[in-house]
Amino acid sequence: MKIAVSEKVWSDHRVEQIVGNLLRFGVTVAAMIVLIGGSLYLIRYGAALPPYRGFQGEPDDLRSVSGVVADALSFRSRGLIQLGLLLLIATPVARVAFLAFAFVRQRDRFYAAMAIIILALLLYGLILAP
Repeated sequence: MKIAVSEKVWSDHRVEQIVGNLLRFGVTVAAMIVLIGGSLYLIRYGAALPPYRGFQGEPDDLRSVSGVVADALSFRSRGLIQLGLLLLIATPVARVAFLAFAFVRQRDRFYAAMAIIILALLLYGLILAP
């Protein structure tokens, strides 16, 4: 019995390997970025006493994805930390997106539909929900 090349590439075992590698890579990159940002933050502000008298929220530049990316590209410590956290959040979303793609390629309609619904809910919660 011959198996087509496309079936070999999208076997359940191969998809599980890719998903595992995707998660491992995403978490590792996010952790490295947070570690670099945290180290820079401690080098710069480690000896400073925090102002406990009043709460100060995040600066405006760290409240949007574009601001976080701009700060990270400028090698600012808080921007790097925020970027690492955004990547950590994006990793499972990328997993669901890849699984939706893989299920479509495997022609598994039920699981493809479930993955697409879950992806839509995740994106709604991350982007549109208040």
